[in-house]
Amino acid sequence: MSEPVEPAKRYLIRTFGCQMNEHDSERIAGLFEADGMTAATDVDDADVVVLNTCCIRENADNKLYGTLGHLKSVKDRRPGMEIVVSGCLAQKDQEGIRERAPYVDLVFGTHNVHQATELLHRSRAEGPLTEILAETVADDHELFPSAMPAHREHGHTAWVTIQIGCDNSCAFCIVPAVRGGEISRPFDRLVHEVADLAAAGVTEVTLLGQNVNSYGRDLTLAARQAGDDVRVRPLFADLLRAVGAVEGIRRVRYTSPHPKDLRPETIAAMAETAAVCEHLHLPVQSGSDRVLAAMHRGYTAERYLEKLAAARAEIVDLAVTTDIIVGFPGETDHDFEQTLALAAAAEYDSAYSFIYSPRAGTEAAELVDRYVPADVIAARFDRLKVVLERSALAKHRDRIGRVEEVVVEGPSRKDPSVLTGRTRQNKLVHFASAEPLRVGTFAEVEVTDAAPHFLRGRLLEVTASARHRTRIPVAAG
Repeated sequence: MSEPVEPAKRYLIRTFGCQMNEHDSERIAGLFEADGMTAATDVDDADVVVLNTCCIRENADNKLYGTLGHLKSVKDRRPGMEIVVSGCLAQKDQEGIRERAPYVDLVFGTHNVHQATELLHRSRAEGPLTEILAETVADDHELFPSAMPAHREHGHTAWVTIQIGCDNSCAFCIVPAVRGGEISRPFDRLVHEVADLAAAGVTEVTLLGQNVNSYGRDLTLAARQAGDDVRVRPLFADLLRAVGAVEGIRRVRYTSPHPKDLRPETIAAMAETAAVCEHLHLPVQSGSDRVLAAMHRGYTAERYLEKLAAARAEIVDLAVTTDIIVGFPGETDHDFEQTLALAAAAEYDSAYSFIYSPRAGTEAAELVDRYVPADVIAARFDRLKVVLERSALAKHRDRIGRVEEVVVEGPSRKDPSVLTGRTRQNKLVHFASAEPLRVGTFAEVEVTDAAPHFLRGRLLEVTASARHRTRIPVAAG
């Protein structure tokens, strides 16, 4: 008589943070599925719950431990459920996570995502486990997220990690401590990976890196040190051209670049490569030269605006977005006025503004005596929002009457009867359709109305049907 077959374990992944974390979650899901697991739809249905964490801002800690508190009550009802914490906060806090939440079964960091299933099996056999690698092995490219199996939320679009780590020393940023120094993946492997994605029906790729436009500088340096007669330089512009030339790839995006590394050849590659989208995310952080120097950003406000003007002059219909920090330690009223002036001059299409959050282990976190009072920061934040939204609304109103190519992303979260699509400039468009349109479908939409954060439009025609296979989504939260 045969032994009864145990049902496959079900997993749920909750992702906090940036696209790098979301991409890591896809790889964890891919590894789990290769191990025979299946995706769950909610916590009560999951045998394994993974919290893939971020540590950029203080509320990331609060969100993690608040979620863990909720999971404890679930685990009390279902003792067999396994709780896993991974990602940047796991890399930073390590044993501290299980000290605060001893019911967590497994903790692993950013450098051993590739061991997710192995570590889960070990924790089942050995008991609760924390396993944090100090760094990624530079020559072991199988450890890169994109070298692992993937289970993506949408089959028409994919992230491709081209580089991990960061060699910068921004005073506010914890990323180098949790992601390590810059390591670039080999050029040919990346192009082959994109070609494989295109063959599977992917039409849009986003190139990911902590400092994406410095990609390849370490590769050319290594070649020079090995005796090759090469110039040490970034290879990012070459990669944009090569990926944009892959048959089947209609859109190429990238994030996040550093202003000091925005080179003329990158601007030229964006302008001359049809698949590269007309969208540039260029984090400025502050408009004050004094604050920029304290942040160790490596550019002045004037130099930033010069680079922005050069990009707009060469790339037709370029949309520009940014990141701005309000209340960096020591920021004066005059410093903030300079930030307001730069934001107005830059005329951003959209911006992500953040209240400064001290992260233990960063230089800025030690400047306690220079912290800006919370009420002052709040007032500044509100003033900045007015400037940014005014600019965004003006940019969006300028698009009324235009016909935009959009890729369907699915029904609107607020109104399921309305579809949403995204333009090449990364703008969200809401529109109605008499017929259901599959995610990944290309369509032309006439813009009829504008708001600061989205556009409304009228569907004109479908120009290309989605060609990817349907995938089961990875939960995010």
